[in-house]
Amino acid sequence: MITPAASPIDVLLVEDDPGDELMTREAFEDNKIGNTLHVVRDGEEALDFLYRRGDHTEAPQPDLILLDLNLPKYDGRQVLEKIKSDPELAHIPVVVLTTSAAEEDILRSYKLHANAYVTKPVDLDQFIAAVRQIDEFFVQVVRLPRHF
Repeated sequence: MITPAASPIDVLLVEDDPGDELMTREAFEDNKIGNTLHVVRDGEEALDFLYRRGDHTEAPQPDLILLDLNLPKYDGRQVLEKIKSDPELAHIPVVVLTTSAAEEDILRSYKLHANAYVTKPVDLDQFIAAVRQIDEFFVQVVRLPRHF
């Protein structure tokens, strides 16, 4: 049985496509997900958020990261590598949420220690269902590390 999380979590969405951002927001709203969704639009801004630099000095450390691979400035692979090689960030689960179904992207993401790889469905209902399943698994089923 799935039990609700004790408290809402902070989710960082790293997504440069406004349409995919909107669908993710809709999925959060439609699913009545009480989590806080923070959005950054490129790899450099993602790192600024995670390291609390620039406009993100007050950013919370996210409990979960949804990461697109195809990003401007630093791509998702570079961001994933940086997160998972930093002892202060490596514990944060990263779900690669991308349009690429290429085997090389899947393999490379797991070699860089992604916690999951999800290919974005193009259909709105399927996209919402995929985000809902990510939420249910990472928020309600598994235990996430709390900030330390």
